[in-house]
Amino acid sequence: MRIRALVLAASGAVALSALAVPAAQAAPAGPAVTFSQLKVNSGKNIVVGPTAQVTVSATYTVTKPANLDPNSFQTGPVLYRGATLGENSDDLLAGDGPGTCTVSSQTVLKCSAKIQFRPKSSDASIDLFSSEAGTWKLGALAVNASDGITWQGGLGSTHLQRKATLTTDASPEPVKKGKTITVTGKLARANWDTNKNAGYSTQPVKLQFKKKGATTWSTVKTIKSSTTGALKTTVKATADGYFRYTFAGTTTTSPVNSAADYIDVR
Repeated sequence: MRIRALVLAASGAVALSALAVPAAQAAPAGPAVTFSQLKVNSGKNIVVGPTAQVTVSATYTVTKPANLDPNSFQTGPVLYRGATLGENSDDLLAGDGPGTCTVSSQTVLKCSAKIQFRPKSSDASIDLFSSEAGTWKLGALAVNASDGITWQGGLGSTHLQRKATLTTDASPEPVKKGKTITVTGKLARANWDTNKNAGYSTQPVKLQFKKKGATTWSTVKTIKSSTTGALKTTVKATADGYFRYTFAGTTTTSPVNSAADYIDVR
């Protein structure tokens, strides 16, 4: 199991040893708590570029026995892959610190936490890999002073996406009505392994047009990006207006609209 961020124990010290208990040794019992209403990044996809760290918020509810001291344990949200959440999970993305909880009643805590996603940092062991883009399940854990851990998965899912970029260039400009306009561009996305943007190949991209003075875009045609992410197509000049390329996104990559490029038709 690879842990892509640190989990804090109830004492406040970093505690990864609790996640690697030998099979022959019984793990300490975790806090008797359950989690609900977990929401990460307000339910939106998490989009990360090639270099900049992205920090998102999470909110969740903890239910505990009335006699369990809320200061005797700490909690935090977890993103994981695999069938179940626990010591044998395929991969984990956890918060960099414990959640902050307020007492709502004798048995209910309302909590919030931060989760950081780093494509590039001073510690490569916690950096994102491009292969980690896609769907992640949501869960949570609680740790007590004995390093006992309570895991709970199945609290939803989110998409961790590589940030896309898109350009449009329509030419010539100005152009005579009825003449051919060539519209080029490029679709790229963050590569977390190289910390650069790289062309996104063979993806459907829509060419859209908005007539001067209009408020809505209409799709002219759909083309596919080349093996390098390049885009190129031709259209007839009909009226003054704007062209743009638009990409709907995938599970691993964010949607994006290019900046509009104005064409003066004479």
